[in-house]
Amino acid sequence: MSTIEETEAPAFHTLSAGEALSVERVEAPAGLTPGEADARRARYGPNRFTEARRERRWQAFVRQYADPMQIVLLCAAIGSLYPLKQYGTGVLLLALTLLNAVLGLRQEGKAAAAVGALQRSMITHARVRRGGDLMSVPAEDLVPGDVVLVEAGDRIPADGRLVRAARLEIDESALTGESLPVAKDAETVVDLGAALGDRVDMAYMHTSVTRGTGELVVTATGMSTEVGRISGLLQADAEAATPLTRQLGRLTDQILVVAGVALLVSVLLNLSRGDSFDVVFSAAVAFAISAIPTGLPAVVTTILSMGTQLLAKADAIVKRLRSTETLGSTSAINSDKTGTLTLNQMTVAELAIPGRRYTVSGTGYGTVGDIRHAAGDPDLPLEPFLLPMALAGDAVVSDGQLVGDPTEGALVVLAEKGHLDVASTRQRYPRVAELPFDAAYKLMATYHRMTDESGRDVVRCFVKGAPDQLLARATAVVAPGGEPRPLDETSRGRYMDENGRMAGQGLRVMATARQDFDPATFDPRADLLAGLDGLTLLALAGIVDPPRPQARDAIATAKAAGIQVRMITGDHAATAGAIAGQLGIEGRAITGAEFAAMSDDEAVAEIDGIGVIARVTPEHKVRLVDVLRRKGHIVAMTGDGVNDAPALKRADIGIAMGITGTEVSKEAAAMILTDDDFATIVKAVAIGRALYDNLKRYVFFQMGALIGYIAMFLGASVLNIAAGVPLLPLQTLWTNFTVHLLQSIGLGYGRPEPDLMRRKPRGGDEPLLPGRTLSWLAVLGTVIGGLTLLVIAWSGRRHGVDVARTMGLAAFSIMSLVLSLTVRSETRSVFDLDTLDDHRFVVTSGLSVLVIVLSTELGVLQRLLDTTGLGLGQWLVCALTAVPVVALTEIRKAVLRRNTGDHRAEPAT
Repeated sequence: MSTIEETEAPAFHTLSAGEALSVERVEAPAGLTPGEADARRARYGPNRFTEARRERRWQAFVRQYADPMQIVLLCAAIGSLYPLKQYGTGVLLLALTLLNAVLGLRQEGKAAAAVGALQRSMITHARVRRGGDLMSVPAEDLVPGDVVLVEAGDRIPADGRLVRAARLEIDESALTGESLPVAKDAETVVDLGAALGDRVDMAYMHTSVTRGTGELVVTATGMSTEVGRISGLLQADAEAATPLTRQLGRLTDQILVVAGVALLVSVLLNLSRGDSFDVVFSAAVAFAISAIPTGLPAVVTTILSMGTQLLAKADAIVKRLRSTETLGSTSAINSDKTGTLTLNQMTVAELAIPGRRYTVSGTGYGTVGDIRHAAGDPDLPLEPFLLPMALAGDAVVSDGQLVGDPTEGALVVLAEKGHLDVASTRQRYPRVAELPFDAAYKLMATYHRMTDESGRDVVRCFVKGAPDQLLARATAVVAPGGEPRPLDETSRGRYMDENGRMAGQGLRVMATARQDFDPATFDPRADLLAGLDGLTLLALAGIVDPPRPQARDAIATAKAAGIQVRMITGDHAATAGAIAGQLGIEGRAITGAEFAAMSDDEAVAEIDGIGVIARVTPEHKVRLVDVLRRKGHIVAMTGDGVNDAPALKRADIGIAMGITGTEVSKEAAAMILTDDDFATIVKAVAIGRALYDNLKRYVFFQMGALIGYIAMFLGASVLNIAAGVPLLPLQTLWTNFTVHLLQSIGLGYGRPEPDLMRRKPRGGDEPLLPGRTLSWLAVLGTVIGGLTLLVIAWSGRRHGVDVARTMGLAAFSIMSLVLSLTVRSETRSVFDLDTLDDHRFVVTSGLSVLVIVLSTELGVLQRLLDTTGLGLGQWLVCALTAVPVVALTEIRKAVLRRNTGDHRAEPAT
């Protein structure tokens, strides 16, 4: 395990290469001696990440019994086994606690899993100098001071200061979010506070070399690296409770308090009458079972499992069941730009030739598209302007796949859209010389034998690079008619204006030029850069990482649903702001440094006006989540890179990309988009909102039934009906796990409301049970409990306690079935024919009717539940108890319809 030194490490990016070597006490040509490497490994440890401590499975299982609901059920089970010796009840209750415990064992320890993914993502070997010899060693054996050699295709094995770089470019998108490979060199960066993406003299673990070669001296390994710090953030961050988890926790506590008080009153009343201990304890067990929502975990898990299946069909895989509903309450989405809102495929969107502008259709690395000019512009042949795109580069594009540099790939695709066969062109005009790209002069040039426009043999140099660098070396420009003319101040001004216009639109501008040389005097071994002093400017290409086609519509839909969308990126603020404007993301663009400079209060006050945060670090992303949560938002974070992982874990729901996402981000996230499409998030939000509505219906039904149970048992104790035990423990469990469970599933699978995505997000602390609804359910539950007691008391005087409890079981079950019908809508009548369109609810209701009948008429159930058969008259009495329940609800619905004028079917609220 790698350790971090107690003394603060120097800012290596501000040290020269020689100073960095001196700090690490090593010489580049020789590297460390094997003995010194072993000594440093003993000091710093191997180059790997610390694994988070994993909780043992048996400990996680035992932890499930810390839940108050589990404790009550466990006590009731033990009491049933001894002293009551009701073995059937006791065993069933124990089985119920086991079921709840198994359902509670969700996939935990995401920090350890994310760290494991980081560990697996490390390269296995690195080329290193040891004792003057070049050797390949396991990356795990690297230590600070090792001199490592890298080339295109390698992954950086540890953080290091570059001591040599030749055309070196590194893809740091997984770490910084920067969409383009970063040109690296060994020149010192003087800015002490430079962001990771601006430290061009450094290379970081888990990034990939896309071009060139280099040498670096290792400055940090394992947990001391930038990626290691992210690993530490993942380990330190605790799992955030979802809104539903918090709501259900509060609801359970409320139920336990009410039930506990009622149970205590019941026990005291029974004891005051002189009842025996067995009778009192039996009544207490039955009361406890009835008053505790024993089916709550099972039903919630069933409904959420249904939600995960629907989300999977919509290309979203949810790893944590209770996170499915979090989507429905999401009020802020922080989206990574590269690969999430954009395609992560560089594309030329605009081509400018002096006096003419062209728009380019098509996105990505597919060659389908056109180059179109405005009406009235001369139809100038584009081949002379496209030849640099084809020849001055090494990228290869085939069937939409790129091999090579993304910017070069964009230029190659542009040439193909201009009907230039790049492969054949490269064969016809092979290179005779090349000036490689270097960050010092920011251009690349290739030399080819061909004939000029007059038919004269020339060695033509094609150049591509930064517009200002090519302009500084230019003496001519192509005129609107296609012929070269001297470059004057007017032309220079127009050229820079065009460059500024494109850059202002967030485009990365690449310039091209050419220069001819006499074949007789051209020397490919000469100083080619010095010879580039008479360039003829050709074109400016505006390159962009284009937005995903569906992203703009998805953002608009999110906005209509009251959801804030922000872009979080490693790109520069100007580029990111331009892309955000195209996508419809509102708010100003700031840098991560500006965001970090704000105090917490300032950040909270200003965050609503911020739409883009650029040049971000992992800490900035985590802080953004914290700021939004402080404002009361339910936060979703999307991302695909290593740098996104801590924020994905901190957010209420982290959303990783399944195609382009790193394993680290997938492990840290709660949901993975299998199509990497931002629009899928909007579908998932709609599913989450529907799921929460259905869960509310279930909770309303459950609470009404629980209040009915409490009223029935408390009333039985007060009035001494059926010896204070109106229903036996097994009869209570039977009702909970048949009629109540079936109707709960029917409510949970209900059809979503049509206006779900036109509502504002609910608050994270919005109560599941508003006061008005709870008051109504208290009235309805009391009526149900009172009517059940009336049936039991009436039947007990005529037929005995066994028949009385059987009729009470049937009456309570029938009224529970009717209760589930009433909570489906606050205003729609129970007799509305639209109810029949909800096929799942109709099926579960039919099964409930069958279960109610079988519980009294089937012999095996009679023996199990201590029930008896009922006559037609007795069934009629039980059925009539539903009439007052229906009458009360219909009167209330009619009043609400008249007051609100709303005749649509809506969930009770």
